Amino acid sequence: MLFRVLTIFPELINDYMKVGVLGRALKKKIIKVEAVDIRRFADDKHNKVDDKPYGGGAGMVMRAEPIYKALKSFRKSKNQKIILLSAKGKKWNQALARKYSNSLSSIVFVCGRYEGVDERVMKFIDEEISIGDYVLTGGELGALTLMDSIARLVPGVLGNSESLVSESHSEAGLLEYPQYTKPESLKLGGKTYRVPKVLLSGHHAEIENWRKSKTKFKKAGR
Repeated sequence: MLFRVLTIFPELINDYMKVGVLGRALKKKIIKVEAVDIRRFADDKHNKVDDKPYGGGAGMVMRAEPIYKALKSFRKSKNQKIILLSAKGKKWNQALARKYSNSLSSIVFVCGRYEGVDERVMKFIDEEISIGDYVLTGGELGALTLMDSIARLVPGVLGNSESLVSESHSEAGLLEYPQYTKPESLKLGGKTYRVPKVLLSGHHAEIENWRKSKTKFKKAGR
């Protein structure tokens, strides 16, 4: 799986990819990540990628031409999707992460900044995606969120594929059962907290029943 991220802050992407599960997947060449600096495609000596909006208004808008040139700087592959991170976009969820991990070999993320991007960029975008009903200073965190949720579903990225079987959102709205680890008895703030006895029993059927009883489904709209 190849991820390309068009951004004016490539270091945000590169630094995140140095550690953790995705960092190991990158070293093993299971995934590939390219952070593309949009400023390289600006047409002036100051590498300017933004300007004032027509019609007036607060803030600046990212210009269409540098983004277009950045998109045209690499060949489009067969199973590729170009995604703009946008507050107007479709809400991201686990079902989409699973769909993209199974059907795509390459994803390009366009990360806006300031007041957004020139609307003419939409002519070269396949899909707009939002990660929630709030505003961020740029699309980079959104791109990293999508990359993380997609990449962990790519075979070989997680050390133990069983982790994907009953985790939260493996079914729509599913929230995973509580987890515990050592020590068995833990004193915190003057109180003692113990691991549920059933998890210490070694009785697999009873443990499975307990886990099912503790599994919840998220209510719609929450």
